[in-house]
Amino acid sequence: MKGLILYTSKYGSTERYAQWLSQDTGFALARTSDADINTVLQYDTIVLGSCVHASSIGGISFLKRHIDSLRGKRILVFCCAASPYEESTFRVLVEHNLAGKLQGIPCFFCRGAFDMKLMSFGDRTLCRMLRKAVAKKDPKDLEPWESALISVGEDEAADWTDRSYLEPILQELTKGA
Repeated sequence: MKGLILYTSKYGSTERYAQWLSQDTGFALARTSDADINTVLQYDTIVLGSCVHASSIGGISFLKRHIDSLRGKRILVFCCAASPYEESTFRVLVEHNLAGKLQGIPCFFCRGAFDMKLMSFGDRTLCRMLRKAVAKKDPKDLEPWESALISVGEDEAADWTDRSYLEPILQELTKGA
């Protein structure tokens, strides 16, 4: 099986997962922004990895733009977020991002990292505003992502990346291989 891992990584977690997956599978690795559809079409399996930002899986636009050309290819998606996995939130994310012609593409979750010092000014400002709003809530009423947001201090960093998140992806790739 000849495969390609396309990835979009804002702060490095998705890139780390993409590199690990490439090591585990022997698949080629490329940034989605550098991908040429003619090169991508040379592969049997395409894995797209990206961060989640504002309820969107980055890089999905590449699939949307080229899905008709990719018919017959095996496609998988994994997304990476600092928030912990929560089934209903993940389901909504998948329904929102993998709709229409992308519906049915297997999607997987990998937990990322959080470090406000690495963030862009806009992301850092948004996180600070969200943290202030969340801090006013009763802790027992917090959503999992809200708890995660305030669990790490502004001057701290947390890294939840773990190769074990790749196990379901590797299992899916070995099906029918």
